[in-house]
Amino acid sequence: MKGSLAVLNFTIVFGFYSIAFTTMSAERLAKIPEVDLDPNGVFKYVLIRVHSKDDDSYVDIVRGYAWAEYHADIYDRVAGELERGGGLDCECLGGGRIRHDSAEKKIHVYGYSMGFGRAKHAVSTEKIKACYSDYEVTWADEGY
Repeated sequence: MKGSLAVLNFTIVFGFYSIAFTTMSAERLAKIPEVDLDPNGVFKYVLIRVHSKDDDSYVDIVRGYAWAEYHADIYDRVAGELERGGGLDCECLGGGRIRHDSAEKKIHVYGYSMGFGRAKHAVSTEKIKACYSDYEVTWADEGY
């Protein structure tokens, strides 16, 4: 009888922790801004999938900065910051370029990354449109 009770208690506790980890993962992923771009210029960008190590949840994020000489510079810095806290793992899904004109409220996504390949610009563009709803956001596979 005691053995059964111990197994039952373990199941309840294990189930509780499993739910708690899932909730923590979802909350942690929800706190990550999906888009972060420099306000003006032409610059490299990457599409990154951030995975929870606790379950199968993930979020795709877009990062684009003029300071980056290579797409890997962006990925390395962003992934390093996100993974440092533990519980998250990052994967680069590809890259390209962004032309951002805040005065005209236009963003154009195009091109590819030599190291990571072409990001799915349609995915990146939808994420950007959600954050820049008053902008004209377009994309094309042409160009470098």
